Formats: sequence, C-alpha cells, structure tokens
Amino acid sequence: MKIKVPTFPESVTEGVLIAWNKQVNDQVQVGDIVAEIETDKVVFEVPAPSDGTIKELLIKVDDSVESEQAIAVLEEGEVNLSVSEAAPTEEANTEVTPVASKPSADAPAGVAARKIMGEKNLSRDEVTGTGKGGRITKFDALNAAANSASSIESSVEGLEQRVPMSNIRKRIAERLLQSSQSTAMLTTFNEVNMQPIMDARAQYKELFEKQNGVRLGFMSFFIKAATQALLRHPDVNASIDGSDIVYHGYCDVGVAVSTERGLVVPIIRQAENLSFAEIEGTINQYAIQARENKLSIDDLIGGTFSITNGGVFGSLMSTPIINPPQSAILGMHAIKQRPIAENGQVVIRPMMYLALSYDHRIIDGKTSVTFLRNLKEMLEDPVRLVMNI
Repeated sequence: MKIKVPTFPESVTEGVLIAWNKQVNDQVQVGDIVAEIETDKVVFEVPAPSDGTIKELLIKVDDSVESEQAIAVLEEGEVNLSVSEAAPTEEANTEVTPVASKPSADAPAGVAARKIMGEKNLSRDEVTGTGKGGRITKFDALNAAANSASSIESSVEGLEQRVPMSNIRKRIAERLLQSSQSTAMLTTFNEVNMQPIMDARAQYKELFEKQNGVRLGFMSFFIKAATQALLRHPDVNASIDGSDIVYHGYCDVGVAVSTERGLVVPIIRQAENLSFAEIEGTINQYAIQARENKLSIDDLIGGTFSITNGGVFGSLMSTPIINPPQSAILGMHAIKQRPIAENGQVVIRPMMYLALSYDHRIIDGKTSVTFLRNLKEMLEDPVRLVMNI
C-alpha cells in the first residue's frame, strides 16, 4: 500500500516534504503522523492510512511533492507496539503544551530541523519549538540559525547573514509580484473619525463580553461596514476570470494575520450574515489557530475581499496590495489624535486613514471613492450598521 500526499485544493500546486516522523521498518498505527508537508499556506500532516510497517521512503526531505503523490510504501498488518511506543491515550493528552515554549533536551525535532541544527551547531535549548507539543520544525531551526552568532559571517564592511527563504515566504513573494504585474492597481484614501466607535465600545464592551464571551474589538465594526458597502457596490466584491466578471452574492472576507511564518489570510465566510459577536469569535479563534500553526487549508482558500490592519504595528498610511483573484483590499491604519474642522470649529479627534487598493480593470474610480465614503459614513455613525442604512 502507498502512503500518499493529501489532496491539495486548486489554489495549492505543490508542497515540500519538511520532515519524516517515521523511518523504514517503523511500525505505525492508523492515524499516526508519518510525514509533514509544507505548502505556501499551511503545514499538512500525512497520517498512516492503516496499521502496518514502513517498508520504503520514496522521497527525501526538502523534495517537492504534488497532490496525491505516493511518498512511502506501507506493508499492512498487525503491529506490536510496546507501551512506550503505543499511541498516547486521550487522557494522556489532556494537558496542552504551550506552542512557543522552550523544549527540553529530549524535545522532538524533525529530520530537517536536526540536520540544520547540526550544521549550525545549535543545541535544542537554543531553539524554540512551535510545532505540536513543542516540536522543533525546519522553520524553527532556520529561524534560530538566523539569530545565532554561528550563522553570521564576518566581512570587511560588517556582519552579514544568509538564510534560505522559507517556502511560505517564497510563495508570498511570488503572489505579491503576480498581483503587481497582473492588475491595474490604484489606491484611494479617506479618513474616519473613530470617536463614535470608541464611545460605543467604552459604553458596551463589558456587557458585550459578559453576554457573548468575547471582547468587542474594532475589526467587527469594519467587517460589518465593509460587507454592507460590498453589497451596495458589487464590483468591489467581484473578480475577473479570463474575459468574464464573476459577481459574488456573498461576502467572504479575508482578515490578514501576521505569524512567525509570514502573513496568512483566513476567511470569514458569509460575513454579511454574522453578528458582531460571531465575527469577533471567529477572528479570535483564527488568531489562536494561526499562532499555533493549526489553520487548515480550507480556512485560507477563497475570499472575495480582504482587510489588513497595519495600524497594529504603527503604520500611519500605506497602499495594500490586492490578493488575486480578488479585486480590492481595505487597509486600516494607526489611530492618531489630529486636529480637524467640525461644525466650523477646530477640534482634536482620534482619526484613522483608510486605504482602498482596487483593480481599475473592473472597478471605476467613482465606485472606489463612493465605496470608501459609504464605509466612512457607517463607521462614523455606528447606528447605521444596525439599521443597514
């Protein structure tokens, strides 16, 4: 029997085998993780399809693999595992090891990670494991090597370091370049007075959290406003497929999340139908899964519109890049106290710049400006979000 790579979705073309967790002649039980495969979006675990013994490994660590490709040969049959080798029971797994904890001297490490650690003379205490149960991944080893003095080469001009680009970083680079070369991208700007939303949060945040079990953040206001604006301006929610324009009757909103491996954009499905509490709960769950590298490929594919918040890092203004095949992306930025004119008076208000990058092939300038103005109007008068006006 062949052990095969899981079926990739259409948006994923290939992956890289980053670790063998089992070797030739190892006995496995159905569901045991045999290998790990990294794609540009997530890390797949390849489980054993049945009980048996590994007879042959068909590819090497760091080899590229395709969807449903055979990677190992399994001889089916009964296995005799000792107590120490047996799969842990459900009771034994009730205690969760922190993902970013420092591993002990015997913490598990993938084959690729051990190879890098050996080449860079890194001990396990010097590497922070972010895999399951504190497991040290290839990415963890590369990251530690980049920060280690042993990986820094001296030169006449100063200090340099050279670290291989991770697969996810390569894919991000490819997609950003593809977006800039394949879209007629423009960006329009506006600003929003955040005082009404800040007042609403201050007034209702305790009651909201008590009633729903999640905190009331800014993002739910922006997603609710964006979905209402998208339904009024279907071009902004559409995409180009060849010579056709595809109009989507739903708003699948991607929210950019920064992780140690790079930027990921999990999708909030049919966000127009979700309440504030449901949106906040979904965002919170995605954030936890992203930090623990537990997002599935289904969480990341699709999407009709994206929102990115550079303001959490202090960005005052930027031009976000469209995520193809989407036609637009909204950029949020830092909230700053600024003087503005209000009713003929100069007042200080918490202001945020908004940026809408859009594909001019499908979205006209008037549509983009009107979309952003509608968004501003709803955010500055949150009652409109409830009344959908």
